[in-house]
Amino acid sequence: MLEPLRQGLPPLDPAAVSNAASCALPARYEAVREARQFTRRTLDQWELGHRFDDVCLVVSELVTNALRHALPAGAQRIPEQAPPVRLHLMRWTERLVCAVRDPSHDSPVARDSDDFSAESGRGLFLVDSFSDSWGWHPLAGALSGKVVWALFRLPTGPGAGAAGAGAGD
Repeated sequence: MLEPLRQGLPPLDPAAVSNAASCALPARYEAVREARQFTRRTLDQWELGHRFDDVCLVVSELVTNALRHALPAGAQRIPEQAPPVRLHLMRWTERLVCAVRDPSHDSPVARDSDDFSAESGRGLFLVDSFSDSWGWHPLAGALSGKVVWALFRLPTGPGAGAAGAGAGD
C-alpha cells in the first residue's frame, strides 16, 4: 500500500496556483487546534468554507501524525528551536492540497487494525477516506524530512461551491 504513496503530488501547474498559505506549528499538541483555526480562516478567505469539515479532519490527522511520530525524542521540551512542523494549504482552480512538512525521513505507516473501537491508529485511513488522494515524498536540498500531502478536488463552473451545494435539492 505504501509504495505508490512515495510518489510526489500529481502533476499540478505551479503557474495556476490561485492561493497559497502556510503556518509554522510548534512541537506541542495544542498545535493541532492552531492548525484547525488556520485552516478555517484560510478556507473562509478563499471562499471554500463549505469544504472545512473534510479538510479540517485531514489536517488534524496529518498534524497529529507529524507531532506524534515524526519529531525526535525531546523535541517538545526545547522551546527555543524553530517550529519543526509546517502546514501548507495550496489552492488551484480545481484542487486544494494540504501538506504537512516534518523533520522525519521515515515513511508514514498505515496500521492494519480490525479494532474499530481503538482511539488511535486510524489516521491515515481517515486521510485516505476523506481526501481524493494522498501521499508523501522526502524533501531534498537544504530541507530535510518529508512532506505528507492530501488532495481535494474542487467543483468548478456554475453552481460550484457552497452556493450550489444545495441548489435543486
